[in-house]
Amino acid sequence: MVATVVQTFPLAQQRQFFATGQTKSFEFRRAQLLKLRESILKYQDEAIAALGQDLRKPEFEARFEMIALVNEIDYALKHLKTWLKPKKATLSLIQLPGKAYQLPEPLGVVLIIGPWNFPFSLALQPLVGAIAAGNCAIVKPSELAPATSQVTAKVIRATFPENYLAAIEGGIETSQALLAEKFDHIFFTGGTAVGKIVMAAAAKHLTPVTLELGGKSPCIVDQNIDLKETAKRIIWGRFLNAGQICIAPDYLLVAASIQENLLKEMAACIREFYGDDPQTSPDYPRLISDRHWQRTAELLNQGEIYYGGHTNRGDRYIEPTIILNPDLTAPIMQEEIFGPILPVLTYDNLEEAITFIQSRPKPLALYIFSRSRDCRQQILTQTSSGGVCINDTVMHVGIDTLPFGGVGDSGMGAYHGKASFDTFTHYKSVLQKGFRFDLQWRYAPYAKNLPLLKQLFRSN
Repeated sequence: MVATVVQTFPLAQQRQFFATGQTKSFEFRRAQLLKLRESILKYQDEAIAALGQDLRKPEFEARFEMIALVNEIDYALKHLKTWLKPKKATLSLIQLPGKAYQLPEPLGVVLIIGPWNFPFSLALQPLVGAIAAGNCAIVKPSELAPATSQVTAKVIRATFPENYLAAIEGGIETSQALLAEKFDHIFFTGGTAVGKIVMAAAAKHLTPVTLELGGKSPCIVDQNIDLKETAKRIIWGRFLNAGQICIAPDYLLVAASIQENLLKEMAACIREFYGDDPQTSPDYPRLISDRHWQRTAELLNQGEIYYGGHTNRGDRYIEPTIILNPDLTAPIMQEEIFGPILPVLTYDNLEEAITFIQSRPKPLALYIFSRSRDCRQQILTQTSSGGVCINDTVMHVGIDTLPFGGVGDSGMGAYHGKASFDTFTHYKSVLQKGFRFDLQWRYAPYAKNLPLLKQLFRSN
């Protein structure tokens, strides 16, 4: 009989440390952010090598991730003192004299569950907000990127004591065991199906969640565009990380009058980026696992292949592929692709494209390519999505001053910059009064004060 292994986590130790109040000072938070920054720079080459091992990620893309992560820390360091200041609130006449404000306070002990597609940066980026907000945290890197998981854990363990910040590695059983614990907040990045599991587990403890999910992000291409620039930006955004990115354009809705010319330009861009044989390109990643390769490869049969379509199972390779006339009832148009396949549909009028988007779950991102202000405004006002990027793809995710998050099936809550601090912060409302002045109108017996109350109500 095999004994059941019971996993233990340092929640009790973290709660004890949090109770000391040490995490709440500005000096402590700033020092920990600086330590994290230093550690990322120290181990960045190991992280880049691990990303290459797990995803065959090009060094350029991996180093760009490191830069984005360090920039997130620098932004928090620059603004932390301002974020910690109480927020003043106005008082109505009947509350005077006094003052009111919101006091930012940390939530406590939080859980961060990272994804496998950007397994280093998307495990540590939410941690920046958790540290800035004054919390203790447990980080669970993705087991599907084992090499990167080890480096992520190394960064945390070599830098922080476990009773403050801890890294827990492991598979599904570990995630389930963590979710059975009571945290003060859970931050999850991943797919919608697992997001539902996380939310259900959190509900048992009434634990609030931030869910960074995904969905089928549409890209509307108007006829009034720069054809070459549009093609280049779409191809870059779709096939970055071999399409394994939650905000990649998941399908195109192209004005019928320009479809043929756009397709030619996009095919030319693929060849320009990755050569005639992308499998030999040092700039083209691989799919994360055999299981994910199999799922993605099956989508190739659900439409007409215009470009690409070659595969190699042993190399976890799928060529950048453009598909026409996809089956709208098949998984290719019902599920997030999360791979290097781009379905293309056409529309005759903009209302048709908007109606198509409205009939589907709200996406994490929506892309619009158009010079027409009226076209852009119509799409913006008649569709709902986590975010919108106009005349480009993916780049909106890197703006510190814009919260990033989904809506509906694509997620709840947001982070990046100040939004990360807010996610891991409770704003405690405070009313402060003195003793010198106290109007008697609110005290019993009420009969003598009722006429005054009626008069105040009529005057409002």
